[in-house]
Amino acid sequence: MNPLFQEATFDDVPAFGIGHYTNDDALSGCTVIVAPEGAAGSVDVRGGGPATRETDLLEPEKMIQKVHAVVLSGGSAFGLESACGVAEELSGRGIGFPIAGACVPIVPAACLFDLPMGKPWWPDKSAGAQAARDALAFAGAARKDAPAQGCVGAGTGATVGKMGDPRRAMKGGFGWAGAKLGALAVVACVAVNAAGNVTDGRGGWIAGTLGDDGSVVDPLQAFAAWQAQQTAAASAGAYANTTIGCVLTNAALTKTQCKKVAQVAHDGFARAIFPVHTQGDGDAIFALASGPVEADADVVSIMAATAMEQAVRNGVLYAHGAAGLKSASDLG
Repeated sequence: MNPLFQEATFDDVPAFGIGHYTNDDALSGCTVIVAPEGAAGSVDVRGGGPATRETDLLEPEKMIQKVHAVVLSGGSAFGLESACGVAEELSGRGIGFPIAGACVPIVPAACLFDLPMGKPWWPDKSAGAQAARDALAFAGAARKDAPAQGCVGAGTGATVGKMGDPRRAMKGGFGWAGAKLGALAVVACVAVNAAGNVTDGRGGWIAGTLGDDGSVVDPLQAFAAWQAQQTAAASAGAYANTTIGCVLTNAALTKTQCKKVAQVAHDGFARAIFPVHTQGDGDAIFALASGPVEADADVVSIMAATAMEQAVRNGVLYAHGAAGLKSASDLG
């Protein structure tokens, strides 16, 4: 973390709540972030293979100005169903826009690919609804416990280091981190499911493709070795990826400024993951701003990238081994 910033927690962004649904048998799940009063929001999608819902609506020129929840889910495109459960849960509580006798919440979502990890299953409406209930409870609680990290929610089946033999990948996970500057706070959340390796910021690897000696190897070398053994069709399965995240801030930002924050937050991906934003990744970052703190959008963007970088590393550092894959903690 940049020494200019203090560490922030969810206590510093009280307008938001977060909840997980985790299926340890299927090794998949979803994470829901709620803004019961609504928040300005946008998104930036950089990867070549996204699975998303309502992201067009978040472009600055589009009509809707407030978001009520963001869903990060496993299950590939099937996992988008979980957002319907979130929308119904919020609507039933009167959260959303009143239209023609109904209440319509804005619930964009993004999914990652984890289908090969466990039993055939993906986060459905009931999973989304349960995560939403937990997120709403968290938003209204004293928050004695910090949100879980590692193999939970959208990070349950996440993996990293798939530029080479997928059997030599390592476990990814869900992470979060925050930065604070005076009254201004930013918290970044992310499910780390990258094709690339996760770096330590000092020229080394925290997790990624494992070599013959059990250590993490350079992802480009792993890619070259794997390609030499496989046809393009046979190696396509190695690119089941996507890192998805959300930045939360108590700054008073416009929808257009949220777009810029989401864009710059991808710098955090680039600092912590190599390579990043490949054709096999569907990398996406949402940005939500609740106010009321007046702040320069560039300062918020810098803090977002800083927090996201650490959140990515936390996602793999808190993960444990699963489905025969090692975690960073297993490397000692």
